[in-house]
Amino acid sequence: MAAFVVTGRAFAPQVTFLSTATARSYLASVFSSFGRRVVAFVAGFGRFGRFLGDVARAVPDVRTWGAQTASQMRRLGVDSLPIALFIAAFTGIVLALLASYVMTGAVPRYLVGTLVTKTITTELGPVLTGLALAGRVGANIAAELGTMKVTEQVDALETLAYNPYAYLVIPRVLAGIVMFPVVVAFAMAMGIFTGWFSATHLLPISNAEFVRGARLFFLEFDVRYGLIKSASFGFAITLIGCFLGLTTRGGAEGVGRATTRTVVYSAEMILVLDAFWAVTLLRS
Repeated sequence: MAAFVVTGRAFAPQVTFLSTATARSYLASVFSSFGRRVVAFVAGFGRFGRFLGDVARAVPDVRTWGAQTASQMRRLGVDSLPIALFIAAFTGIVLALLASYVMTGAVPRYLVGTLVTKTITTELGPVLTGLALAGRVGANIAAELGTMKVTEQVDALETLAYNPYAYLVIPRVLAGIVMFPVVVAFAMAMGIFTGWFSATHLLPISNAEFVRGARLFFLEFDVRYGLIKSASFGFAITLIGCFLGLTTRGGAEGVGRATTRTVVYSAEMILVLDAFWAVTLLRS
């Protein structure tokens, strides 16, 4: 048998083997944990399906959700404009400088305008704005409805003969569908403006060159494509926030979990929808 000598003392290597019963117990715990996760995942889909059914049944209650929609449009849309414009402004500046850095040599300088307008309208404008609003709007909805749920305010609405889905969910989802494209449209305009300003003032590009590149490959479809995506982002973010908010349990800790999950799931759904619309509308 081999031995190891350390500071004059000999140590024989020791190997510990798990007994058959211990190995079986360990494997059982692993499979049990995996099974619980699968069951919880499937049950979550079931709860979401039931939630969608309750929302669909609340749609005819126009008197309830119609009175709340305008205020939600202001909260979700108008109040979100500053952060959207801030992100779009610096996105336009970075795009213009990056395009000038990449397009050197034989590439015409007017293509800086093409890259800025195409990228802002089709991709970065909707996606970056959607990710920002996932944090602001989605988290706000989840925290608000989650707090109402754990403090039994949702149950109080039912005792007052209000449908909580018509009163709380539908106005927010409609506001997201309508106002997200509006916010994204302003963000597009801001991004293109700051891209033009930085290109003409910080780079050796004239106003005529930038406008030429912007108009050369411009298509109305680019704007429609970005607005369609942003409407789907608004639908997904508000629906996820409402669902996780109304299924909150566990007090303040549960509200925190619901808020975090809303931001994560909304960001993931934005990327999924972005790929979906690209495959659906851009494939010729």
